[in-house]
Amino acid sequence: MMNLEDIKKDTNLLNAINWEMTPEEAIRLYLEWGNNWTRGNYVIRSKNDVAHYFAISTWKNPPIIYLIRRNSEEAVDLAEITMPDDLKEHFLESVGHNKGVYTLTDKVRDWLKSELNA
Repeated sequence: MMNLEDIKKDTNLLNAINWEMTPEEAIRLYLEWGNNWTRGNYVIRSKNDVAHYFAISTWKNPPIIYLIRRNSEEAVDLAEITMPDDLKEHFLESVGHNKGVYTLTDKVRDWLKSELNA
């Protein structure tokens, strides 16, 4: 499993990250092909179409940021990142301390971009 330093060193991977992709959008695009024509600029044509995006899981404590590679056949967790305590508390408050999988907040996205020099 990769970490922040591994991602930072991989320019191709850094350039492939879709910072606007949400877990919900990834599901809609890659698993619900029939709905894709109505929204957005992305069209998935085959399993060769791939998205790299971040999602945050609060199923474990502390919450984990995952870098995910998804196509129409599978989703693979490429990296597992723990956020700093102050950011963790901010994020947990923003989701009401509920369990689930969430998109990045602006604050978490800014922190990740800063850490990755992206």
